[in-house]
Amino acid sequence: MSHISIKVIQDEHSSLSAMLKSLRMMIQRGLGNEPLKFFDVMRAMIFYIDEVPEKQHHTKESELLFPAIAKRSEEGKDLISQLEAEHHQGEKAIRELQHKLLAWEILGDSRRIEFEETANAYIDFYLNHIRLEEKFLIPQALQVLKPEDWLMLDKAFEKNSDPLSKSRQRDPIYDRLFTKIVMHTPEPIGLGASFRQRQRDVS
Repeated sequence: MSHISIKVIQDEHSSLSAMLKSLRMMIQRGLGNEPLKFFDVMRAMIFYIDEVPEKQHHTKESELLFPAIAKRSEEGKDLISQLEAEHHQGEKAIRELQHKLLAWEILGDSRRIEFEETANAYIDFYLNHIRLEEKFLIPQALQVLKPEDWLMLDKAFEKNSDPLSKSRQRDPIYDRLFTKIVMHTPEPIGLGASFRQRQRDVS
């Protein structure tokens, strides 16, 4: 049986995983010949992570999904405690990442390695968090939640607006953010240089 809330969660996981992988690729690619554009796009990517997954996705998981599972299953409580702790850890980590990116941009290359190490650790942490939810939490939810739980969850998650989701209508407020990220980041989340080159070839 399919549920809107599970589809939304999985879609948002997919968008976030792609964003994290593109973020790592941006770091590996480096400043190149356009440092101003590099930092501009990196800020947009990190803003997306803070604006959508941290504030929207995590909030509904913590306030709605986790309590619903904990109410129905003693077995799931340890996992929920771990995931909830990781949500709080993620809130602090994204602020640290924003600060270290700004430090690199303002103070120069002496702060680059510190940012790169922090960013790669954050990416690894977040991808593992997603894996735990996909592999263990979602199956637990499908096993123990009742129809009334799904009704509440589906109604809440249906209102989510992830600007990078391919299956949901994008809120126009995110149009500039969407364009900035997609046009200037590498695949899998962006079209990047290859797309711009094709545009020039056509014109």
